[in-house]
Amino acid sequence: MGAAVLNAAPRLRITEIFRSIQGESSSVGWPTVFVRLTGCPLRCSYCDTAYAFHGGQWMDVAQIVDQVRALGVSHVCVTGGEPLAQKNCQGLLTALCDSGYQVSLETSGALDVSSVDPRVMRVIDLKTPGSGEEGRNLWSNLSSLNAKDEIKMVICDRGDYEWAKAVISKHALPQRCTVLMSPSQSQLEPSALADWILEDQLPVRFQLQLHKVLWGNVAGR
Repeated sequence: MGAAVLNAAPRLRITEIFRSIQGESSSVGWPTVFVRLTGCPLRCSYCDTAYAFHGGQWMDVAQIVDQVRALGVSHVCVTGGEPLAQKNCQGLLTALCDSGYQVSLETSGALDVSSVDPRVMRVIDLKTPGSGEEGRNLWSNLSSLNAKDEIKMVICDRGDYEWAKAVISKHALPQRCTVLMSPSQSQLEPSALADWILEDQLPVRFQLQLHKVLWGNVAGR
């Protein structure tokens, strides 16, 4: 009986759990525990976490929450890979909220976010043409957005920027939630994107990845 109960505990495959400074979104700058789930069905051209595609270790939800608690901060970000590709991600998000954490979810937007615990801030990365995965965007996700959520777009070139402008206008995104724009590292100069935003008076929030400014491309930071 005990073994059967143990085997039934919800588990997820985890690449890493670590404490760092949040480098993106409106939570930028906060000490944050990152729970990086393993696996992703997308292959974006600019992906910087390909090491999370495979491997990892199985942990049950209680073990994950215990490890988060041991790191001693109030903000938690569940990320990947693509965290929603694991069916037990929803339960993990709820367990973290129930434990009193301020929880955010970083997702590609290729999977349905409508059933995510409403206490979670959903940061949806809409895929631009330059990502190579534009066709994976699940546009129905936009209808479930609220003021707490955020849309992120990684801009690789001027074509991506013009695409993003059209999407922002078509879906009235700034009226739904905060919209973030980031330059793709090594593909677009940050100052160029900032200039385009200013020239067009675009109602978006420019962001750089603060953690990379601080530590470069170091896994687990």
